[in-house]
Amino acid sequence: MNASPDRPTLRVGLVSPRPLPGSLVEHTRALVAAVADDVALVTTSRGGWFAVAVTASLRDGRGGGTGAVDAHLRTELVGPATALGVDVGVTTGALAQDGPGLLVMDVDSTLITAEVIELLAEHAGTRTEVAAVTERAMRGEIDFADSLRERVATLTGLDVAVLADVRAAVELTPGARELVEAVHAGGGRVGVVSGGFVEVVEPLRAGLGIDHAVANALEVRDGRLTGRTLGPVVDRAAKEAHLRRWAAADGVPLERVVAVGDGANDLDMLGAAGFGVAFRAKPVVQEEADAAVTFPRLDAVWGLLGH
Repeated sequence: MNASPDRPTLRVGLVSPRPLPGSLVEHTRALVAAVADDVALVTTSRGGWFAVAVTASLRDGRGGGTGAVDAHLRTELVGPATALGVDVGVTTGALAQDGPGLLVMDVDSTLITAEVIELLAEHAGTRTEVAAVTERAMRGEIDFADSLRERVATLTGLDVAVLADVRAAVELTPGARELVEAVHAGGGRVGVVSGGFVEVVEPLRAGLGIDHAVANALEVRDGRLTGRTLGPVVDRAAKEAHLRRWAAADGVPLERVVAVGDGANDLDMLGAAGFGVAFRAKPVVQEEADAAVTFPRLDAVWGLLGH
């Protein structure tokens, strides 16, 4: 759909692991028709999920601008969609028209299924202790940098060889590779920013062809982990800063940046992006994000975008 500057594109994506209820699709079409013209429905389902994109051209003179339309449609759709087990995303303007120019994702429990610190802690015999701290940090109950120091300290003395075992145990979240490929096929760039560790993130970046990556680094002496990290901690503020830096370097306006994460440590970057997605996230993250994917397919983010 081609939209003029005064008639921006509106796109609503409905996605679910099950076939979409016809009643919800019709309800969405009617809501969109009330604020836009040239309404079109396209099935965008892929392996692992079902989806429909409702696209239209916003009418001139919409009071409050596209942001008001986004908020209105989300308010009207999220309740019934959630009740029916459907995730919904509403985008307008350049993101709806052209798709994401940059996708930035968290790594642990987003790009991959596990928390790497917990896989390492398994080798140290401290997984239960570390998992409890991780949970509190993801809910935003404790400072991330403090939680990282506390958890990494339990790894003191581990042989560096365990990193190879952990790398071998890491599994991509279903749909992760497909999402990266979809963004690249659309001309966009992909970055990952992690409170985890570069020793695991870098091989993932290389294997998936990801354009940007940053993570914490574990300190090693005499072949063993010291229980400390090197350099500034990649925390909540750092994640946002890297997202902004990559967007500027790639020449992508923030309105065409999509961020995906699952914990409180991701909230600042989700807020800075034009479209923030909570992926199987804690309630505090779902409440603040623009949209949520509630089932374990990372490429369902593409469905939320209506592509």
